[in-house]
Amino acid sequence: MAERSTEPPEPSRGARGRTGGDGLAQEAEFARAEEVTTAVMAASRLLMAVSARALASIDDSLTLPQLRTLMVLAGYGPVKMALLAATLGVNPSNAMRMVDRLESVELVDRRTNPANRREVLLSLTDRGCDLVRRVASRRGAEVGALVSRLAEEERAALVSALRSLTAVAGDLAVDPFEEVRRVGGLVDDPLGLSGPGVRRAQAR
Repeated sequence: MAERSTEPPEPSRGARGRTGGDGLAQEAEFARAEEVTTAVMAASRLLMAVSARALASIDDSLTLPQLRTLMVLAGYGPVKMALLAATLGVNPSNAMRMVDRLESVELVDRRTNPANRREVLLSLTDRGCDLVRRVASRRGAEVGALVSRLAEEERAALVSALRSLTAVAGDLAVDPFEEVRRVGGLVDDPLGLSGPGVRRAQAR
């Protein structure tokens, strides 16, 4: 009687081919994902650079975090300090220092909430509105110039890809201020200001 081999049987040539094919497919998929990630990160750095250049061309004494603070106030002010801090993702003391700096250069206005004297409300000054409008305009012009260099089908593909990326992001794509609005509530224009700061500035 022949001895039974204890060695595991070798996979058939067809099975080896299928296993190898699956491995190659997984490697190719991983490589494509890495390529997309690299491209998205490069685009993010590009937009940061565009914002930095736009800000520097208007006021090179300000930083990008300070510009972000101004943008929040332009879009949603007047707001309470705690809500501003939550939107920016910083602690209230950091937000306070940011506001102190921006108030010192007459870009931010700080007033007592007439509905609650213990609360302080923050909004943009006319100068702050004008700065945000000019930076946004300069940034939009540069992005527009870049996009115009793309072929029509490339622009369409870019729009589709960015919308898909935003869609799959889910909660990550939610505007942080809107989340604060949902869970914390906002005062309804107690200072009698008519609409977001950017639109006020553009209407002038």
